[in-house]
Amino acid sequence: MTLFDGELSPPFEIVEPASWRAPIIFNSPHSGSVYPIDFLNASRIDLAALRRSEDSFMDELIADLSDRGFPTIRVNFPRSYVDVNREPYELDPRMFNGRLPSFANTRSMRVAGGLGTIPRVVGDGQEIYRERLNVDEALGRIEALYKPYHRALRRLINKAHQAFGTVILVDCHSMPSIGVSRDEPRRPDVVIGDRYGTSCASLLPEIVEEMMSGLGYSIGRNKPYAGGFITEHYGNPASGLHTVQLELNRAIYMDERRRERSHRFRRARRCAGPGAARGSRAVPGSGGVDFQHCHSGAHAKRANPESPASPMCLHI
Repeated sequence: MTLFDGELSPPFEIVEPASWRAPIIFNSPHSGSVYPIDFLNASRIDLAALRRSEDSFMDELIADLSDRGFPTIRVNFPRSYVDVNREPYELDPRMFNGRLPSFANTRSMRVAGGLGTIPRVVGDGQEIYRERLNVDEALGRIEALYKPYHRALRRLINKAHQAFGTVILVDCHSMPSIGVSRDEPRRPDVVIGDRYGTSCASLLPEIVEEMMSGLGYSIGRNKPYAGGFITEHYGNPASGLHTVQLELNRAIYMDERRRERSHRFRRARRCAGPGAARGSRAVPGSGGVDFQHCHSGAHAKRANPESPASPMCLHI
């Protein structure tokens, strides 16, 4: 991390509980708000415009779950600088001086839209940079920020999978209350993305929907967001790896214009995490594990072996 020491140290944070209550990991990859000075100087738009791409306060909405037995991950650098919810090398050659590596994916739909690993635009379509970037600058960000994050995420997933035999990764995002297109219908309060049934057990989004709708939230499935690279890449239900993306409508917890928490923030914080956590009854193995006494998956010690597996008993 020598390239970004000081400004982006640490680039991301993982908070693990001493005892896991269930094999569920909550991830906030787009709430980062630490903007390097060189990035701001290279931008043609101001900080307020850059921040429109943030999933503002999403890291705060899930922060206290680590105290309740669930590990959390938050990325501190902004997605407009490096987007970890993309392939490692989704890059637009028009953005750079120099030749991109031959293995770079330059033709994905996300690249075409300006939203690659190093984004060309922010969420509302405004161009970020005044001038082209040096290729080495882009590759340096990927090596120093993107890859360490994914290595750490894989280690955490593997740790849970070895101990429990299954794991649920909840990828937490937020969306503007109004879409770019005027033809888009009113957005629901919560959109559950499972890559159209491929990233997790089919029962998991059903349980999350039941829980969240019971709390009074309107629910959508896979539209306008079905899940990005993280949901697609880490979801492998046949191997016990379940990934679901949650998109919260920003209007249910913040003032979008002022970028401030609203009076409904506390309610969203109470509801969003527990609603997803209850979905662990879709898969087996939701008893707690004390990793301080866990030496291998075969010898994982249940923190409470008498408790039933169903997370309907998890009052988080």
